[in-house]
Amino acid sequence: MTDAKPFVEIRQARKCYGDLEVLKNISLKVNKGQIIAIIGPSGSGKSTLLRAINDLDPLTDGEVWLEDTQVNKKLPHKQYENHINKVRQNIGMVFQHFNLFPHLSVRENITLAPKMLKGISDAEADRLAEEQLEHVGLSDRIDYYPSQLSGGQKQRVAIARALAMQPKVMLFDEATSALDPELVEEVNLVMKRLAEEHMTMIIVTHEMAFAESVADRILFMDGGVVVEEGPPEQLFRAPKHERTKEFLAKHLRANALAPA
Repeated sequence: MTDAKPFVEIRQARKCYGDLEVLKNISLKVNKGQIIAIIGPSGSGKSTLLRAINDLDPLTDGEVWLEDTQVNKKLPHKQYENHINKVRQNIGMVFQHFNLFPHLSVRENITLAPKMLKGISDAEADRLAEEQLEHVGLSDRIDYYPSQLSGGQKQRVAIARALAMQPKVMLFDEATSALDPELVEEVNLVMKRLAEEHMTMIIVTHEMAFAESVADRILFMDGGVVVEEGPPEQLFRAPKHERTKEFLAKHLRANALAPA
């Protein structure tokens, strides 16, 4: 496994907003079928790193690669637009706040991108929508509108929409943090199913138990750097770095104080 060519690779990533350096020379390799969970306090650079993978938040320095393609190529504007649109077809992303089009039905939300970007027929797009909604347990909601869905259902539609593009890797940016606690598990179950199917996934999450249950590797970030990384059993049970220990202890205390 360690000798396999990386499926996703980040090389010496730096991101600055003026004088503020939010990513500090981070390198990361993800193999095909691997699930990486990124944890850490707010403002540690987790989401910035994730969004750099599909160049939504372009790096100041460094490179991002998907297989043999450099994602963040420096190209003239029109060439870049063509390049990044093609690359993003292979990178599914699910955001914290769903980002569904409120004026479109569930069916239309899911079929829009495959028809526009891949040029597939209405019938094929409908088949994809039905298939992916079955995947996330929402076949009966295909002609509903987002306003008719719960938060958990909206997020599952967002996952189905990303999967309809048949991506090579899925990125999840705090996909459950905007949900009521009782709706979190229904989204986590969909992500667990994808993990069982060996979908390559990079997940930014604040849910330690979920990260421990699905991830092959955990990255703990703080202050724009990867402080510590390792398999879940090592990082959660026997962290080596004092900052990791402190973060996990605070998280455990916060959970203990939370109402049952």
